[in-house]
Amino acid sequence: MRKIDTSKRTDEREIMDDFDLKGEELGKTLNDLDNINTWLGGNRITINGIKKLLQDIPKNRTVSIADIGCGNGAILRQITHWGKRNGYKLELTGIDANAHAIEFGKRLSRDYDNISFRTLNIFSDEFKALEFDIILCTLTLHHFKDEQIIDLLAQLYHQAQLGIVINDLHRSTTAYILFQAFCAVFVNNEIARKDGLISILRGFKRTDLAKYKKQLPGKTHLINWKWAFRYQWIIEKETKNL
Repeated sequence: MRKIDTSKRTDEREIMDDFDLKGEELGKTLNDLDNINTWLGGNRITINGIKKLLQDIPKNRTVSIADIGCGNGAILRQITHWGKRNGYKLELTGIDANAHAIEFGKRLSRDYDNISFRTLNIFSDEFKALEFDIILCTLTLHHFKDEQIIDLLAQLYHQAQLGIVINDLHRSTTAYILFQAFCAVFVNNEIARKDGLISILRGFKRTDLAKYKKQLPGKTHLINWKWAFRYQWIIEKETKNL
């Protein structure tokens, strides 16, 4: 049995880190990962973070939201439904470096006139030139090394007018074992199983997030643990452009 070491973040790469992954295999894996996230309540964490940042924003104002590492855009479609139920006017942009994932997102979102997609590297000058009210980072941050995370979040802080919502994994032995058991019953996808376990080992402990926070701009950082083994990190701008 593999020894589970959660003392530090692993450098092991995930299959989904390959931006050339495409076709039916990619589509099925993205769908399965979205289902896992939905079953475990993960998207609710992101939406609650958006709700926090919008609490002082007039509902007649159009709010721009970008999701980096958006995959097939499932969270954007859920945000659209939430926004309509609550009277918000939202313009949503999905950003991913995998052009094949973006094509799936466009196809699945063709009936959503408030959602658009762009194939961009988030470290590119083209992306850095963009601004949004809120930037989402849902299960994306753990794909980067520590030094990249600091640079990325500092960059996103300047690009976001209201704030950033981060939703990512808590690195723990219990989470690893429970996910193994969950997959044995509910997940019949080798990539989703393997990448899910690696993702947990690439995830974070509260001490990691506290270390990052010290190196970032802004004073309002809300970090909370959520079920199932997630951290919600809301970085709120001090001066909001209402």
